[in-house]
Amino acid sequence: MSTSEDIVARAMLQGLRKSLGPVPVRLQVGSTTEPNVPPECVGSIRIADRRTLASLLIAPETAFGDGFSSGAIRVDGDLVAVLEALYSRHSKYPAALRMLSRWLAWTQGNTFAGSRRNIHHHYDLSNEFYKLWLDQQMVYTCAYFPDARVGLENAQRAKMDLVCRKLCLKPGETVVEAGCGWGSLALHMARNYGVRVTAFNISHEQIAYARERAWREGLADRVEFIEDDYRNVSGPYDVFVSVGMLEHVGLRNFDRLGETIYRAIGEKGRGFLHFIGRDRPTEFSVWIRKRIFPGAYAPSIGEAMSILEPHRFSVLDIENLRQHYALTLEHWLGRFDRAYEAVVQKFGSEFARMWRLYLAGSIVGFRLGTLQLFQVVFAGRECRQIPWTRAHLYNDDEQQLGKSWISATS
Repeated sequence: MSTSEDIVARAMLQGLRKSLGPVPVRLQVGSTTEPNVPPECVGSIRIADRRTLASLLIAPETAFGDGFSSGAIRVDGDLVAVLEALYSRHSKYPAALRMLSRWLAWTQGNTFAGSRRNIHHHYDLSNEFYKLWLDQQMVYTCAYFPDARVGLENAQRAKMDLVCRKLCLKPGETVVEAGCGWGSLALHMARNYGVRVTAFNISHEQIAYARERAWREGLADRVEFIEDDYRNVSGPYDVFVSVGMLEHVGLRNFDRLGETIYRAIGEKGRGFLHFIGRDRPTEFSVWIRKRIFPGAYAPSIGEAMSILEPHRFSVLDIENLRQHYALTLEHWLGRFDRAYEAVVQKFGSEFARMWRLYLAGSIVGFRLGTLQLFQVVFAGRECRQIPWTRAHLYNDDEQQLGKSWISATS
């Protein structure tokens, strides 16, 4: 790089540093290192060229995501620590990204056809891909750790039990699940709580996998997996469950979801929503919507209540498990890193880097509280199965179970 180019690069690095503030990360473009390097660094960001650097100044989130994926941006040091340092200081949302966010909201709308496209983009990558780094039951939602030392397999089972306890499921009841993933929760409910489950999902690969598993485990007569949109759920059912689907509904369809829930459980039923959310209404990551989760939106509690309030559902319990999701993602990233070469061989290095950044960034989002994980229990006005206390959720049996899991895995 010539002297004039070096001067320009240094000036651009200074501009980037000014926008970031006192973040303990070293910046470098080509062979040029920024002046005034922070004395204590958690890592370094190496930028391949001035074009990539310029894009970071205009639209930092999307430029960083795409640059990291392509290899034009490299991070030396712990990726999660570097991202945490950046996220904790940089909260501005440039005008260019706001405009792109509105455009994505329009082009990725969760209509019947749009939802199928959006879900296919993410969930139909192949079951083999997710098997590389999820738990054995293929649960792709926040786990619940009775103790932080409990392993991922047991924590996912604990989460499914927690959901069932919150709903106070009883043998013989009917349950409808909207967005069932690979079927683990539906099968868990039928096997361990004696309910009959109808589970909806528009991911073809997930439904095919779930049906085969139900047949293999002898539960096909108690769990029906339907490849269809949640908006086509009818009723009546005793219980409505949605774990990890609300993020894919979109604000414009919240009234439609509320109508669907009311149609399913009416005045007497009860329900459960488990979803990634926010402390307040704000834009969802443009880069994640472009590259990972088209059509995604993480609502605030207030926005989520707009689903329930028009139908006068009573909210019985709200819990925030964001720390549990951060730990879940740490497990996923560790498994992903161990399977990294297999991912590269099957999907290519750009795809592997993109997903690694997505998982690492999500850890940081939940650690810092820019993302939340809400569980909401609600019931119709005439529901009579409302617990007197919360003792059924956290009891001595669960604590003892957590201890036994730790002993078995230590």
